[in-house]
Amino acid sequence: MNLIAVSSHQPVTAEDGCQDPVLLNDWHVVGYSTDFVAGTVYPVRLLERELIVWRSADGQVHVWEDLCIHRGARLSKGWISNDAVVCPYHGWNYDSSGACTLMPAAPDEPPMKKAKAFPYGAVERYGFVWTCLGQPETDIPVFPEWVDEAFMKVHSGPYVYAANGFRAVENFIDASHFPFVHAGLNGVMDKPDRLEPYTVEEVDTGLRSSEVRVFQPWGDARGMPLVAFYTYHTFRPLVGYFSKRTQDADAQGQVVNDHSDTFTTLFTVQPVDAVNCIVRICAAMNVSPRPDPALVSSRADVVYGQDRGIVESQRPQRIPADLRYELHHRTDLMGQRYRSWLRNKGIRYGVI
Repeated sequence: MNLIAVSSHQPVTAEDGCQDPVLLNDWHVVGYSTDFVAGTVYPVRLLERELIVWRSADGQVHVWEDLCIHRGARLSKGWISNDAVVCPYHGWNYDSSGACTLMPAAPDEPPMKKAKAFPYGAVERYGFVWTCLGQPETDIPVFPEWVDEAFMKVHSGPYVYAANGFRAVENFIDASHFPFVHAGLNGVMDKPDRLEPYTVEEVDTGLRSSEVRVFQPWGDARGMPLVAFYTYHTFRPLVGYFSKRTQDADAQGQVVNDHSDTFTTLFTVQPVDAVNCIVRICAAMNVSPRPDPALVSSRADVVYGQDRGIVESQRPQRIPADLRYELHHRTDLMGQRYRSWLRNKGIRYGVI
């Protein structure tokens, strides 16, 4: 699991940014595992908090507050030496546990007990690095296809949205925008799908919809038309997922055989602040023959680029968790339930 325990002491900067306990005590993706190589200190931002990510020589990934307790310098401006983070201001060394091991101005003196960095929980899973700024109340969500060798996995992104993270998730779990935002790919503008009534239930893993049927003229990286049946999930406030059962179709949207394939996507959001976020995804598919991963990723780049343009245009930027502020139709049921779910969790940051 590669879990580093959360420090019991808190930095003064913990008073900055988000104070919402629901979000602070949840897991958030801050990058791909491949983003972080040993020997380099990487700055990241989460919920208005400045953090660093670094990888020690044993391969363990670490997420710390971007702060030296000595005089408040940013550790992200420092470097790695002898498998320790070196503060750029006075050269204090912090080992992988976060303990200060050397004060160069007093090399013969043992560092004080409080001379420590501020580490947070850090886990690598599904090719992502996850962190929790508080005390995690749940485990990282399960991505069912990750351990199934029948499924090819493809990471795509990052997609930087100048938009609210909850707005990004709601867009991901919405099918009625396909013919307009993704015309020619996930829908047909001149002949939009009529969405039949569907249901949404709250289960142990979050929210889950029943299947939503749509026609997709360019349904996957193979460029073939498909009839797709989406089952949407929200695992966590900022983690979505869909499982798409697909059947080959003709150009008019008629199914041409009884065979079904499955295409799924884990959708993760890094809330940089209340109105900016970074989306990273991992898709899994069992179609045979397997498509070129580069084509899968390039199609995702187009689709999520289109989504980004729309989500960035939405006003107010913070999602209205109070349903009275926007209109809701039966075709918006998943989004409507998502907003109520956020409100019922007591989330206050990034919502109105």
